[in-house]
Formats: sequence, structure tokens, C-alpha cells
Amino acid sequence: MNKARMQILYELVKSNKSFWELLDITHYTLRDFLEAINSLYEEGLIAIKDGEVYLTDKGMKKVNKKGINFENKICEKCEGKRILFNGKFKEILERFKEIVRERPIPNLEFYQGYMREYDVIARVALMHSYNDLLDKEFLLLGDDDLLSIALSLTKLPSKVLVLDVDERIGEFIKKVNKDYGLEINFQKYDVSDPLPRNLIGKFDVFSSEPLETISGLKAFIIRGVSCLRDEGVGYFGLSTAEASYKKWIKIQKILTKMNCVLTDIIRGFSRYPTRYGNINYEKFTTKLKFQIDENPGIYWFKSALFRFEALGKPRLIIDPDKALNITYIDKVEDVTHPIFY
Repeated sequence: MNKARMQILYELVKSNKSFWELLDITHYTLRDFLEAINSLYEEGLIAIKDGEVYLTDKGMKKVNKKGINFENKICEKCEGKRILFNGKFKEILERFKEIVRERPIPNLEFYQGYMREYDVIARVALMHSYNDLLDKEFLLLGDDDLLSIALSLTKLPSKVLVLDVDERIGEFIKKVNKDYGLEINFQKYDVSDPLPRNLIGKFDVFSSEPLETISGLKAFIIRGVSCLRDEGVGYFGLSTAEASYKKWIKIQKILTKMNCVLTDIIRGFSRYPTRYGNINYEKFTTKLKFQIDENPGIYWFKSALFRFEALGKPRLIIDPDKALNITYIDKVEDVTHPIFY
């Protein structure tokens, strides 16, 4: 029995759960989770009643109950982030929430979506704990999350440059600069295009939430690392919902080739809404073999936060002048994109 199936069974031994609660705690890709829960239902190992999934008598016989009395849970205060913030950061969170209320609505053409405001500030707080903020020059490759605004509100970085293909983000940042006295730089840039030479090796910190296709991940990470100075630092997010461990290890290998070392991987650090106006990233529920209730507001789509450091000078493994071919949708591992439905 595969790991996704076993996790579902063992979670249901503890208590009945809704589909969304099970999805929220799965360790595996969304595709694997859907296949697992459908097969368990079709085999009669689980059933659903009043919106809750439960183990049948047949399902109970598949579970070794020896370990069910050993309870554990993720820290509720930090949500497993390993970082809590207070004082000035809480003030910045409230200002950030106010500023981003008028942000551009995600564009499906760019496969956009943004994390919760709290998670953006938590990332900034984690950066500060590593001394990655004060007097540092930042490059953000893509900025759906408007991390640039959160960074600039601290007044700690010496420079923040956003590279993004979406000009609406640039216009919004320009307005925020004017209204709030910030100095965020914006440059329209498509990650598949050659990297401007004046950016190579010029930044202390790089941050991104890359596309989760292999070509997309490679492009964002390689472009970002190429812009780092000696001993520069990088942050990026990677989910398990759309990125299998095969993708994770490929990215780790790329970082190693570029003379970078992973210092942290914090699972579930950032949580994302899955509905933005008319964009619905939950149409995959049509693949289920049973009926479920609407999502009550569970942020099940999460990304792990990766932090890495360059050991000395980053090694450029692709010529920055070279254009890159990028696939924007992974038709094997991605089941959230509305285009499939």
C-alpha cells in the first residue's frame, strides 16, 4: 500500500475528517492524494457521511493500531514555521495588509496566486533572524506576493529590485512608492529571456516563488543565483501539491552545481488561497468518486521555504545571454490549473 494511502488511513484512525482536512495534512502531491483517496473509497476502506470521511470496518482491518496513542501535532503558534514575530513586525503586518488591499487580481495567463499576508511578513522576519535584511540589496524574481513592499516597509534593505513579466505589478508598486514614500525598483522581465548583464553578481539576496515545472524551476533558480554576489543568499518556495520529490532533488542538484548549499527547508511555511475572483484552483474536485462539501476556508495549498547560501562565488551553469525554453504547466503533476477543466 503506497504512502499516500497509508497516511489517509492512519489519520482517519485518530478521528473522522473532512476531505479538506485530509488534503491539508497530506505529505504528497495532489495527484497522488486524489488517486489514493479515490482508490480507498472504491475498495470500501473509507466512506463518507455528513461531509466527513471515516474508516469502514474493512478499512480498520488494514491499520496497525499500535501507534495511535502516540500523539503529536505541529506547533499552533508558529504553524511549523519555526519563527514568531512581534513588535515592529506586527506593525508592518497591519500596514502591509492595508496597502495590498488594492493589489492586482491574479492573472491566469501567468499562473498567479499570492500567499497570505502573514506568511509574507513571516518570511521577512526569518530573513532578519539570519541577518539577511539590514543593508542588503534584494532581487525579487516575480512578485505576486508583493514581498518587495513588506521588505521596504522595514527600511532595512539598501535596495529592492523586482523583475516581473506582469506590468500591472510594476504599476501597483509605482503607486505604492508614491503613496507611502517607498523606493522599490521595478523592471519588466520575462525569465525565459537573456539575463541583463548589469544584474549578474550584483545582489546579496534573491527571493522567488517559481513556476513548478522542471524548466520553470530551473529558469527561476538559475537566473536568481546568477545575480548573487559571493556568499549571497537565496529564498524560494516549492510545494508538494504540484512538485514531487523528483523535482525537489533536481533543484537541489542544480544548487549544488552552482556552488550553493541548502541551509533550511521549512515545510508548509507559506499558505495560499485557491480562489481569486473568477479563478478557481479547486476544480480538481470533479475527479473525486464521491461528493464533498465546499472548502470552508482551509488553506491546503502550501509551499516549503528553501533557504540556501553560495559558498564563495556562485558558479554560472548556463550562459546568462542564452534564452530559455519554459513549459508553464506540468500536465503530469499539476491538477489544479483550470485549463484542465
